Amino acid sequence: MSKKTRKILLIVAAVLSVTWVLWVVVGGNTGVSNKLLSYNVVDSTMTTVDLAVTKAPAATAKCAIKAMNSSYAVVGWNIITIGPNGKDVGSENGRTTIVRGELRTDSLAVTGVVENCWIVTPT
Repeated sequence: MSKKTRKILLIVAAVLSVTWVLWVVVGGNTGVSNKLLSYNVVDSTMTTVDLAVTKAPAATAKCAIKAMNSSYAVVGWNIITIGPNGKDVGSENGRTTIVRGELRTDSLAVTGVVENCWIVTPT
């Protein structure tokens, strides 16, 4: 390979690497994060999930929560909405809120988890 070809290939590789890093960092940032705090299997028809949701105080988020049985099959599913907060609500000046989601279940669950959270864009 000539020096010019090698230089072009290095530049292309560098640009692709930087593009990939930016895509991972920016593209993976949904503007909301969550942490499962606890779950409670009430009975064979109800499970609750407690989670801490961190987002911009003015934003509205939705989180998908699910309950699973001992075979890891989903026995309950729900989407909960976390609305805008005032700076005096929750912690971190309104950024983090603790919420409880309830799930109706088809059969006895053994765990409750957070599947995903996302910011709802106003329409």
